[in-house]
Amino acid sequence: MTVAASAVSQETEEHVSYTCTEGYEYDPIKEVCKDIDECALVSDTCKGGMKCINHYGGYLCLPQNAQIFITNEDESSQRTDPIPQPPLNPLNPTNPQTPQTRTQSNHRGVVAGASQCLPGFTLDEQNYCQDVDECSQGLHTCNADQICYNTRGSYTCQCHPGYQKHGEQCVDRNECMLSHYCMHRCVNTAGSYFCECKDGYQLASNNHSCVDVNECDLTQPCQHQCFNLLGSYICQCDQGYELASNSVSCVDIDECAFSSYMCQYVCINSPGGYSCICPEGYQLQRTRMCQDINECDTGHECREDEMCWNYYGGHRCYPKNPCQEPYVLTSENRCSCQSAGACRGLPQSIIYKYMSIHSERTVPADIFQIQATNIFPSAHYSFRIKAGNDGGEFFLRVSNQTFVGAMLVLTKSLEGPQELIVDLEMITQHTAMTYRSSSFLRLTIIVGPYPF
Repeated sequence: MTVAASAVSQETEEHVSYTCTEGYEYDPIKEVCKDIDECALVSDTCKGGMKCINHYGGYLCLPQNAQIFITNEDESSQRTDPIPQPPLNPLNPTNPQTPQTRTQSNHRGVVAGASQCLPGFTLDEQNYCQDVDECSQGLHTCNADQICYNTRGSYTCQCHPGYQKHGEQCVDRNECMLSHYCMHRCVNTAGSYFCECKDGYQLASNNHSCVDVNECDLTQPCQHQCFNLLGSYICQCDQGYELASNSVSCVDIDECAFSSYMCQYVCINSPGGYSCICPEGYQLQRTRMCQDINECDTGHECREDEMCWNYYGGHRCYPKNPCQEPYVLTSENRCSCQSAGACRGLPQSIIYKYMSIHSERTVPADIFQIQATNIFPSAHYSFRIKAGNDGGEFFLRVSNQTFVGAMLVLTKSLEGPQELIVDLEMITQHTAMTYRSSSFLRLTIIVGPYPF
């Protein structure tokens, strides 16, 4: 308690005023500063269901279940002189000689003028009452699973950390049912608890929080690529691979099994990819197409008197002069009969032509056109397949507009490799001179071994 006093003197009348510190007010009757009870003065001093506890010079707001201990004396205060005991009456040893005995209580549990101490205390050599330590002297009744704490004049039995009293027994305190502060899972143990994290997490240094585990750096679980996620990870495979059923391994994708159109000829699967190959006589164009190699341009084995003819997938050598008696070579690939007598009943001329088609070509297909080179006003032209169509593979369609040409039509699909020679005949009828002549176009058709 603090009292601030100030004296003010006046000439006419002596007057003294007193000022108290905050939380106190002056009592003019007792002439002292007394504490102000704010809890009684203000009805709603504390909010939120808290209870108001008056305190010297102020007040406290505490929970309703708070326990308050107030000590009025300091245990470490200086010891007082012992109070002498009056002599005992030998006739009545239980009563002192003096008829009037003055009793006085001190803070050590002794009653002056008495010969015994309060429970929990014992007299020492100087006739003072000293506290008995029941815990160290084995005078307590605490169970084996409890801890004895000595108190002034008594003792108390408390449970070990992690346990709580249930009656007189100590039972485990289930911290997981209370505020355990575990981020994920709490596991109760005898007298304690510990925290666990979900898969993909690990305990932080505070043993309560959970932090993500970077599995990609820690264990490298993926065969190819690993991407860390919160609490997990995901694996991805390189191009040409796919995840196996275990979601971490990578297996090769057989691209060739997807479709027969992956490659034009043959698809070869390889780890992480595939490749296309082409047959002999072809070269790979880009990634999947096969292009014919023109051996006549890149190199061939034809003789000087032979010409090289390239076809799909290969080449052949044909004589530069295909004429046979009685025909003579008059121009390139053109054989003419110079003797009318020797060529009676034979075509006047034979023209040699060569062409190549793919195997299994779709039909019907126009493949070759024949046309008269010399046109006479009074002449009539007709066309027919003279030879080489025993299987009915071809049809000759005459033009209805000019009548001077015809189109050879493929009517059956042919499989290669094979060579066909078809003789196309053109008959010229001169109406004015009653003259009739015939000429052949000998067409060599080479069917390649593949449809490309």
